[in-house]
Amino acid sequence: MSSIMPTYGSPSISFERGEGVYLYSTEGKKYMDFCSGIAVSALGHGHPHLVNAIKDQAEKVLHFSNLYGIPGQERMAQRLVEETFPSTVFFCNSGAEAVECGLKVVRRYHHEKDNPSRNRVITCTNSFHGRTLATISAAKQEKHMAGFSPMLGGFDQVAFGNLNEMRAMISDETAAILIEPVQGEGGINDASEDYLNKLRETADEFDLLLFLDEVQTGMGRTGKLFSYQWTDIKPDVLAVAKGMGGGFPVGACLASEEVSSSMAPGSHGSTFGGNPLAMAAANAVLDVMLGDGFLDHVQEMSVILHKGLLETAKAHPKILGEVRGQGLLTGVECKGSNTDLVKKLEEEGMLTVAAGNNVVRFIPPLIVETSHIEEAIFLLHHACTDLEN
Repeated sequence: MSSIMPTYGSPSISFERGEGVYLYSTEGKKYMDFCSGIAVSALGHGHPHLVNAIKDQAEKVLHFSNLYGIPGQERMAQRLVEETFPSTVFFCNSGAEAVECGLKVVRRYHHEKDNPSRNRVITCTNSFHGRTLATISAAKQEKHMAGFSPMLGGFDQVAFGNLNEMRAMISDETAAILIEPVQGEGGINDASEDYLNKLRETADEFDLLLFLDEVQTGMGRTGKLFSYQWTDIKPDVLAVAKGMGGGFPVGACLASEEVSSSMAPGSHGSTFGGNPLAMAAANAVLDVMLGDGFLDHVQEMSVILHKGLLETAKAHPKILGEVRGQGLLTGVECKGSNTDLVKKLEEEGMLTVAAGNNVVRFIPPLIVETSHIEEAIFLLHHACTDLEN
């Protein structure tokens, strides 16, 4: 019996090394990684700039407390401020922590405006915001809540994409709207540009905060640094993690000037968040993502991947259905079991990940090339053919 708590089932593969878009198992088998650690390994495996930055920092100092100034943290925060909407950034270790920070910021904002009763947050069906008690309470997915009652209060929920329901749910106690621009875990469901625009208008109309969960869509995954940048809106609060450290645990909560001014010394904190090693990784990832042509490349590869998935779905209508997603956060609905397709692809030598609504996610490293996508589509076609027989 394993000494590891049984929260992940029984893994069928273990890996010992990676290179680019490939992972190599302990048994020596090569796998195409179109899971990316669930949208984490944005620069693939063994990217030299990221590896060297981590090595260089590790030789200097790994960690010291946020009681002292961390130059890499100041640099990373300033770069995010210059490239996006916020005036300040709080660094943490994970997406759930980033969302938790955002929820505290939202409540604190209204408290400092002498409206402490405005403490409820509206979320959407099929959302996923993390695995802490607060974040599973926010998302309200039964499969994640089972066995952990009672849930925390303060959250109301409406149908994803339904503006009328959203507006009807707003009360004198509503503080914010929390939404993913693309629901990853929920099944690769896109929020339309019009819907996001209307949410921004609604938040302004009712003096609410618009809180975007870009844990999975952020850091170049959709072809912009953040997904909201495909629209004309700006959020008030934004959570990001996953690809931010390229595999090193880094998360952040970004907030506008008006909102962040409500926070004060002692109002939030993290022992490990934003430590020197984490910031070396995050700055190295941002170096690459802000380089000439990087995000353009993501957009180009997105078109090629989407086209290949559409053609494969058309060729295998008994196995595959709708293709959905944005950028390199893509998914295909399965007619049978999505776990069967994930397993078959694994046998073929490709890693993918299941999502809600019977969807399989294809989320390769952002450094993926046309040849890799062609290989992936070939493997998908072969897996579908096997499932048909």
